[in-house]
Amino acid sequence: MFRRTFWFTTGVAAGVWATTKVNRKLKQLTPEHLAATAANKALDAGHRLKDRAVGFALDVRDNMAQREAELTDALGIDAAPEPPAPRRHAALENRNQPKYLEATTYSDPNNRNEDH
Repeated sequence: MFRRTFWFTTGVAAGVWATTKVNRKLKQLTPEHLAATAANKALDAGHRLKDRAVGFALDVRDNMAQREAELTDALGIDAAPEPPAPRRHAALENRNQPKYLEATTYSDPNNRNEDH
């Protein structure tokens, strides 16, 4: 009698366990779950790629500064060059208004409403 009860209970437990495993797997294979999983993986991959790109840019910047220091030492440049003096431009004549006006048949040369 105990043997039958034991095997019955074992069978019920195995059935419940198998049913829950199958149901979990079926839920993982729904289109919504697959889309969410793909989106999460894409986001993670994007973040990893961004982190690698930022790390690469920082490495390039550090190496660039190091190489600039090496070149500065090799060329014997110790101080930064002085900025150039501000330029003073000569005053230019206004080119929008000519020095002389051409002879026109109109009374006002700036009047563009000839037909009215």
